[in-house]
Amino acid sequence: MEFLDRYQQIVADAITKYTFKDKPTELYDPMNYIISHGGKRLRPIMVLMACDLFGGDLKEAIKPALAIEFFHNFTLIHDDIMDEAPLRRNKPTIHTLHGINVGILSGDGLMLKAYKFFEDLEPEVFKACVRIFTHTGLLLCEGQQYDINFETQTDVTFDDYIRMITYKTGVLSASSFEIGALIAKANFKDAKAIFNFGKHIGIAFQIMDDYLDVFGDQAQFGKKHAGDIYENKKTVLYLMAREHATEEERKELDYWYSKKTDNIDKVYNVEKIFRRTKVDEKALRLIEKHNEIGQSYLKKIAIPEDKKKPFAELANYLLRRES
Repeated sequence: MEFLDRYQQIVADAITKYTFKDKPTELYDPMNYIISHGGKRLRPIMVLMACDLFGGDLKEAIKPALAIEFFHNFTLIHDDIMDEAPLRRNKPTIHTLHGINVGILSGDGLMLKAYKFFEDLEPEVFKACVRIFTHTGLLLCEGQQYDINFETQTDVTFDDYIRMITYKTGVLSASSFEIGALIAKANFKDAKAIFNFGKHIGIAFQIMDDYLDVFGDQAQFGKKHAGDIYENKKTVLYLMAREHATEEERKELDYWYSKKTDNIDKVYNVEKIFRRTKVDEKALRLIEKHNEIGQSYLKKIAIPEDKKKPFAELANYLLRRES
């Protein structure tokens, strides 16, 4: 998509401009390493898109957009440590290359650099953006803790899961859009509408992530196949499978999810239950449901439809990743 390429180039140029040249290099080189791998850089793009939508100055939004990207990558570094993940974006993770201590420190460094990149905003806008940013960070930590809790918790409900992924994924997308809107001085109603659009697209994106973990192409996805099964993650696939499984299948799921093992039999048997209960189809329907809810919030914003079209296109693009 042409509009996406344009925003990606703006973000890429800014990342090059603000490459960390500080010392010690043992701290900052790993920070540059993960930022340079890029990925799609969707969250900073969301900041820029929302700023554009409401007629703001993109130059004012570039550093806050990078703040979001730094923060996002901080969470990825620490997430990879907690998950003992060897790969991120088909590249070795920082703790794999440099050890856990450097992983922790470089993640912390990115988070603190993120705060500094809000400093050029006008005082009132700065205060509002940092308040949202800090609240988002706390929710993300809460979501991560819920995710960890779920590995050993036996009574996880669907509502528990939705809360967890909203905190872990949905609110960062939502806040990225809201921060862009606030920089453009959008009114409260519109800022909240774009926030809710981002929240539901973020929820749908995480459900798609869960889906691709099992049903996706590993080469395209860039992560270990069925990593969530190995880690006993109570994803939407697991919860839906339990709901629609036979009593015997539920007992088998309980057996395998009581063990944290790389045993290939675990993946084979759990996947067999997932396929029998058709959780792949059910997950895709749930993704579409949250996409539709997100689009309904987009429609509430009193701006010409042609200006909102890229947001609908972005949502559809995100939710049609390789599978």
